[in-house]
Amino acid sequence: LSFIPLMTSNKNVMSTEAALKYFLVQALASATLLFSVILMSSFSNNLFLQFSVFQTLICSALLLKMGAAPFHFWFPGTMEGLNWSNCFILMTWQKIAPLMLLAYVIEMNTFISIVITSSVLIGSLGGLNQSSLRKLLAYSSINHLGWMIAAMMVGENMWEMYFIIYSFLNLSIILLLNNHQIYHINQNLLIQADDQVTKSCMFLLLLSLGGLPPFLGFLPKWLIIQGMTELNYQFIVVIMVIMTLVTLFYYLRLTFLAFLFSYTELKWTLPSLSSSVFSPAMLALTGLSTLGLPLCST
Repeated sequence: LSFIPLMTSNKNVMSTEAALKYFLVQALASATLLFSVILMSSFSNNLFLQFSVFQTLICSALLLKMGAAPFHFWFPGTMEGLNWSNCFILMTWQKIAPLMLLAYVIEMNTFISIVITSSVLIGSLGGLNQSSLRKLLAYSSINHLGWMIAAMMVGENMWEMYFIIYSFLNLSIILLLNNHQIYHINQNLLIQADDQVTKSCMFLLLLSLGGLPPFLGFLPKWLIIQGMTELNYQFIVVIMVIMTLVTLFYYLRLTFLAFLFSYTELKWTLPSLSSSVFSPAMLALTGLSTLGLPLCST
C-alpha cells in the first residue's frame, strides 16, 4: 500500500490508472492467498488437497503478485504508466516478499514447469514488437522471473544471487535512461552523437543483463543451467537458452539506433554539467557489470 501513493501523479493520468490497476491486482492476489491458507488449515487432514490443490492456489496468488506468466496481464500496462524510479521499484523491490514466500512453498511439478516455460517464452517473445522501453523492460522482467523460479529448484540461495545481480544491472540501465529521459526506442537519437561513453555503457549493461559471457549476468544463468541439467530438466533448459538469444536480440535493438544514426548539432556546443558528472558514475557501474569472467573462472 505504501507504494501506491508513489505511483499516483496529478500531472499524469496514466500513473493514476497504473496505481488503480496495481491496487486491484494486488488486492485480488492477497485475497486469493488468504483464502488458500484458510482452506489449507481447514482441510489439513486431507493430504492430497493440502499438497496439490491448495499449494497450486498459493503459488498462483504469489505469481500474480509478481507478474509472472501466465499471470502477467497487468504488468506491462502498469509499467507503461510509471516513471523510471517507480519502474525500478516495481521490477525489484516489490518482488522480494512474493519471491521469499514462493521459495518456501514451491515444489517442482507440472504447474511450476509450465510457469517457468511460459515466463521465459512470453518474456522473450513479448518484447520483440515493443517500441516502449518500459514495456520492453517489463517483458524482460517476466523473462528473468522464469529464471529466478528455476533457480529455486537448483538451490535455496541461488535465486537470491540472481535477484541481486538483476537488480544491480536494472538500476544501472534505469539510471542511464532516466538521465536522458528516454522512454521509447526511437528516442535513442536523443543521445548525442559524440557521447560514446553513454552509448558504450548502455551496450555493455544490456549485454550483461541478457546473460552474454563473460559479463556478470552470465554467471547466475550458467549456474542455473548446470543445476537444472543435473536435475534432468534438459527440455526446459533448452527453451530457456533459446529464449535468452531472443532477449539479446531486442536488447541490442536499444543501442542500434544510437550507434548507427546521428543528428546535426553545433560543434561548439559545450557538454552539460549533468552529463559530465554522470559519466564517471556510469563507468563505475558498467565496470562492475563486466566482472563475470574472473567469477566464472573460479
